[in-house]
Amino acid sequence: MSLRTVRSLIAPALLALLLAFNASAQPASDATPLKFTSASEEKRFNALVTELRCVMCQNNSLAESNAQIAVDLRREVLELMRQGKTDREIKQFLVERYGEFVLYRPQVESKTWLLWFGPALVLLAGGAIVVGAVRRRARGTPAARQDNNDEQEW
Repeated sequence: MSLRTVRSLIAPALLALLLAFNASAQPASDATPLKFTSASEEKRFNALVTELRCVMCQNNSLAESNAQIAVDLRREVLELMRQGKTDREIKQFLVERYGEFVLYRPQVESKTWLLWFGPALVLLAGGAIVVGAVRRRARGTPAARQDNNDEQEW
């Protein structure tokens, strides 16, 4: 196979790859900053987006995340606020769309009790294990000390 033939095969393949890459790129949304009508609207918005989790970043709130979906969700939250929705209604809308994960503080329900009370249960179980070990050791200590004193040479 000649160099010319290889070039003629590679060029269309690279062009197809480039076009496929551009087609799959995420379209950029409006990058203009949000404009608030009042200081109270801005305060409410900031309080709300800090209570909501970015569904892509998972460890950041909507306020902290720079992911495209977080930008879109911030705009959505502001739009819902302007439609007269309460904070509770906005959160419920996002939970229906993305699940309980979107809330930093999920509601205490039968399906989330382990999330809320699991750490306390683990702490209590660990404390019980430590107390049990200390009591067992305290019971066995006098006999162990007496045996050690007999064997020691001064």
